[in-house]
Amino acid sequence: MADSLNLSLWFPSFRETEMLPRAVSVMRQFLYSEVREGITYLSVHPVAWSEPTVMEQRFNPGISPEEAAEITGEFAHDDFAFVFEAFWDLWVPNDDESGDAWVQRPIAVRFIVHGVQFDEGIYTDDGHVEVDFGLDTPFLLEGLELSARNEGHVRYNVAKLVAFTLAVQNNCGLSGRVLWSESENNLAQKLIAQLQHTH
Repeated sequence: MADSLNLSLWFPSFRETEMLPRAVSVMRQFLYSEVREGITYLSVHPVAWSEPTVMEQRFNPGISPEEAAEITGEFAHDDFAFVFEAFWDLWVPNDDESGDAWVQRPIAVRFIVHGVQFDEGIYTDDGHVEVDFGLDTPFLLEGLELSARNEGHVRYNVAKLVAFTLAVQNNCGLSGRVLWSESENNLAQKLIAQLQHTH
């Protein structure tokens, strides 16, 4: 059964003046879709997820992380959260019966920035910055028989995920990170098992 896949990131400090610059440093490492480049949506959330947004905006074409941070800058308070949406290109099973079994498509990813006072300090569990990759299906494809070609597609997706995670670790001054899905806290074992299964 598919779960959502997330990367939670913590920083040594996350003061109001650091929130958006640190988020931008993470978004700079992202491998944006060639078809849908840049940040395509943003929203600003005060106090808790249960509260209505104070700003929502879509961008077509997308804008740079720096531009997105500038637009939301006036709301950089420690009891606010921000959501920035972007796309990257992954191989996914084709739900259209015609043509190839797998196709490369832009898949949405959300960068969620939690102020330390937002939603009763939700950042302690979810990270100062949480990257929501959507469903883990493109990386695991459990229960599907994989041909050599399809195995290559899964490896491409996993390599992209690993490259992004390592770039964030190496370039963003983190104090901690966890890649997780809803059913399993440590996703690494699940990914290794999947790759071993495809041999």
